[in-house]
Amino acid sequence: MASKDITLEDLGFSAHLSVGEVARRSGVPVSTLHFYESRGLIHSHRTGGNQRRYARDVLRRVSFIRVAQRVGISLADIQAALSTLPATAAPTRADWERLSSTWRTELDERMAQLKRLRDTLDDCIGCGCLSIDRCRLRNPLDRLGEQGAGPHRLWVGPRDED
Repeated sequence: MASKDITLEDLGFSAHLSVGEVARRSGVPVSTLHFYESRGLIHSHRTGGNQRRYARDVLRRVSFIRVAQRVGISLADIQAALSTLPATAAPTRADWERLSSTWRTELDERMAQLKRLRDTLDDCIGCGCLSIDRCRLRNPLDRLGEQGAGPHRLWVGPRDED
């Protein structure tokens, strides 16, 4: 007796999901799925009745997008990362490890920048004034302000000679 491969259809499942099913199962609003599709992050095909249908691997792709967004990766960077993968395949654990390792340096730099901002903000709250001549957040590179009030540069442009 020959064995038969069991398909999703044999088990009562559709091979493709409607946009509503993807939204329900992923916890992502339909409008967000449409947006992701317009940006090329996910793909669907249309039925004869012009309804969107998604392959089941889109659920993992949507999860990948949401996790990357949650850790602070921009959609443009996510899109660039996903463009390195086959459009019809779900990202694997190895894909996540490879792609997330490229984001680690950027995230480390961003965290260091936020720590510096936090430390500077503490100093600023201490002074309470937010004055332009003293605030390192408002005017961080003001070298001329150290010379005191008043003009310190004179711009000499072309002269009108009558």
